[in-house]
Amino acid sequence: MRRADCRQLISALLLTLLPVSTSLSAENCPALLDRSIPGLLDGKPRSLCEYKGRVLLVVNTASRCGFTGQYAGLEKLQETYGKRGLTVLGFPSNDFANQEPGSDREIAEFCSMTYGVKFPMFSKTSVRGAQRHPFYVDLVKATGSEPGWNFHKYLIGRDGRTVTAFSSIVSPDSKVLVREIEAALAGSSQ
Repeated sequence: MRRADCRQLISALLLTLLPVSTSLSAENCPALLDRSIPGLLDGKPRSLCEYKGRVLLVVNTASRCGFTGQYAGLEKLQETYGKRGLTVLGFPSNDFANQEPGSDREIAEFCSMTYGVKFPMFSKTSVRGAQRHPFYVDLVKATGSEPGWNFHKYLIGRDGRTVTAFSSIVSPDSKVLVREIEAALAGSSQ
């Protein structure tokens, strides 16, 4: 069999398997998380399903904002609660006053070098308007709260369906946010 014929056969076999793996993913992964989004460092799609059963703090970030210092608090939340089941997810966005103009590589370097960010970050994402990413469309639909500025936060429970929104002025060390994180961590996985 020729190499080209082998490639066609393998491609055809993989296509027949695709619906099976997609339906398995849909069965086991909450609809809100059943999507892939490019990672910040490599641009390769990362499935949000890998975080199912964890408490997620989703934050739209920016490097040139008055709230940029919240990166340090977000990293501290990740360090403090990560082993208990919290994952902070960062979504750089240039939707507010051009405060995230850099490339994904520049953003990654800034976050790492300036704030020691190790929590997962995704490729630059639109969080408002007609270009809003479908993940953010669903977060807004679930809470009725859309980002009004950088560092708006969504706390997603272990069930992948319970979502609470927090405005940018709610800092990562806010008693209100920490209390909600601890309550979500105490909840059971669905």
